[in-house]
Amino acid sequence: MVATLRSVSVVVIVLVAGSVGALAQRTEVSPAGDPALARLAAEFSRLAEAAGGPVGVTATHVETGRSVSLRGAERFPMASAYKVPVAIEVLRRVDAGELRLDQMVTFEPSDIHPGSGTISELFNKPGLALSVRNLLELMLLISDNSATDVCVRLAGGPEAVTARMKAIGLDAIDVSRPTVTLIADHSGVRLPPEPQWTIESLDELLNGVPDADARQAANQFDKDPRDTATPQAMTKLLVRVHQLDLLQPASAELLVDIMRRCRSGAARLKGLLPAETVVAHKTGTIGGTTNDVGIITLPAGAGHVAISVFVKSSSKPIPARERAIAEIARAAHDFFLFNP
Repeated sequence: MVATLRSVSVVVIVLVAGSVGALAQRTEVSPAGDPALARLAAEFSRLAEAAGGPVGVTATHVETGRSVSLRGAERFPMASAYKVPVAIEVLRRVDAGELRLDQMVTFEPSDIHPGSGTISELFNKPGLALSVRNLLELMLLISDNSATDVCVRLAGGPEAVTARMKAIGLDAIDVSRPTVTLIADHSGVRLPPEPQWTIESLDELLNGVPDADARQAANQFDKDPRDTATPQAMTKLLVRVHQLDLLQPASAELLVDIMRRCRSGAARLKGLLPAETVVAHKTGTIGGTTNDVGIITLPAGAGHVAISVFVKSSSKPIPARERAIAEIARAAHDFFLFNP
């Protein structure tokens, strides 16, 4: 009977007062008929107002399957949160013997890409070689974009990552572009042929876009279905990551270990949680998008919360979006801790 109840969801319409009137935001709770979950859904909707743009949330208590969503079936740009599915496909190939963690990968000048990370800043000299494990760590720990795009290539390309997500039943997770193309599209840059790429020429192109063109490109980016996920799908993926059933045990443990050591997003999911709380997570940021997705370990053996919080098209500065994410995460943490 419990399993049957958990497979049923109920849709709750929550009215949120806005400057132009009442806005209907779709929330879902599972199992149906749980008034406490409905209250948490309403709290998510209230807290989301502070983010300055649409907010998508799915929070699932892993051990019981109880779940709450706000805009859970709506697509949001993943930004760097898409590095989690990329890592999963790289590690699947390690498990299959197609790659080795100690396999060295040599960087060409065209492999050094703009954006977050260390490689483009410190190691942009000829002759750089890193192991597959180094690349995974740089991609997930500090969100290095150069390491990510090499990992995307090692994974067989974006289409192979998306195919892997579909194979495990997650059609609502799409990976379509390496980060260099994603950033170029967001900025309104038309990239030259790849052999012509250098970090200097890419930076020059990105910095040379007129403001009006950049705004138009960013608006189009927010409507693009590529490299998006629904909060529900991402949280289902996180549950599978926690359950260690997507990969061989050693690879599954490695992925969770690296995510626990993620260095970005201190003000997001972790921002208002007790200091000792363990969170295995991955952030994402581009333009009006600010995300954090992860697994929160509750104290006193109360279990784990897999949670995805996405903000898109926000008109507010990043600290305001991060505060909204932190408050939503704290609400989920406290609810599932005190309502077992």
